Parts: sequence; C-alpha cells; structure tokens
Amino acid sequence: MKLLIIEDSPRLSKTLETGFSSMGFVVDCAQNGKDGLAYALTEDYAAIILDLMLPDIDGLTILREIRRKSIFCNILILSAKDDIDDRVEGLNAGADDYLCKPFSFKELHARINTLIRRKSNIKSDTVYLLDGCVVLNLALKTLKVDDIDIKLTKNEYSIIEMLALNQGRTITYSQIEQQTHDSATSISRNSIEVHVSALRKKLKSQNVSDLIKTQRSFGYYIE
Repeated sequence: MKLLIIEDSPRLSKTLETGFSSMGFVVDCAQNGKDGLAYALTEDYAAIILDLMLPDIDGLTILREIRRKSIFCNILILSAKDDIDDRVEGLNAGADDYLCKPFSFKELHARINTLIRRKSNIKSDTVYLLDGCVVLNLALKTLKVDDIDIKLTKNEYSIIEMLALNQGRTITYSQIEQQTHDSATSISRNSIEVHVSALRKKLKSQNVSDLIKTQRSFGYYIE
C-alpha cells in the first residue's frame, strides 16, 4: 500500500518514512504544499498524513483541493495545532482523523490502519450499502436498489457518491458545495437540501427509507 507524507520537517518526515516503510508501506514524502498536492492529485494512496503548517500552501487548502477533486483517499492531519477549533475545522474540511503533535508512532500507525480498514468494503468500482440491497457503481455512475435502476440527476449522484465513499462520517454542506465548485451546476445549501429530499423520495419508492441521515445544521451521512 502507498502512503503520502506531507510534512515540512525533514527529521520528522524521515522518521515517519522509515517507520511506515518498515511496516510494509511504500512511502512518498513531500516537504512543501505544492509538491504534496501534486503527489496527491496524480498518485493513488491508501492514506495521506498531512501537516497543516507548511511553508507555501497551508494544509487546509491542500485538504479542500483534494476533496474538491473527488479524491476520497484517507487523510489524517498530523499537526501541532491542538486547539479544539483547529481540530473541528480540519475534520469539517474533509479530514478522516486528526492527531496532535507530540504523538506516539504506535498510535499513528494504528489510526492509519483503522482508516484503511474502514474503507476496505469498497471493492473495485462498486460500493454496497444496506447489506448489498443498495449498489452504487462508481464507473457507470449508477445506483440500483435490488437490481432496479434509480434514475439520478448529476448532482443527486454526486451527493450520494460522496456519502457512500465516506460511510460513518458526516459530509458538510460546504464540502458538497466545494465538490461542485467548478461545475456549471454548482449548488447552494438550499439546492443541496432539495437534491437530498429528491434522493430520499427515489429511495423510498423502493422501500429504502432511512439510508441518508441528517446531522442538523451541519450535513448528511450514511452509517
């Protein structure tokens, strides 16, 4: 499995590279935001370890750009910024986990393994939900319930894909807005609510009534 470390401290970067290499990972390292973002957008990683305070592009900007490009790689923020507001901001921006410095390598390794296991049910181009009752095909961009095709608009599909690829984690309104930022059909928060309502009605027509859940005033998630 490939791992990307975006960390500006040469000593820490080398320590992490050595540690994860000894655990069987193939490790790429970047010591600035520009190189890190280039790696993230062109290579396929099982996980990314991301520092926030980088010399050129800050970590949050990198994180948001990765998510905006529909790259759903596991991302763990590793930062000396340990204030609760910093942690919440990082998670809301799309991080899967947040670990503060100083840290234990043993704990970091365990967290990375947990993130990778969490998404191990995603095989190839297919995501199975509700014990296989609901099937999302990422290559064909289709949704089926008990082998019945559910016709979706572009934005409806984009929303359910984000939720399906991040099961167990709330996707915020702002993340959904960022996902469609480059599109001619970029959607507002009110539009998001309309699209989710339409999605739920289409699923309910096939007796799936509680797949997409709401975290009030925050976003949506699939358990």
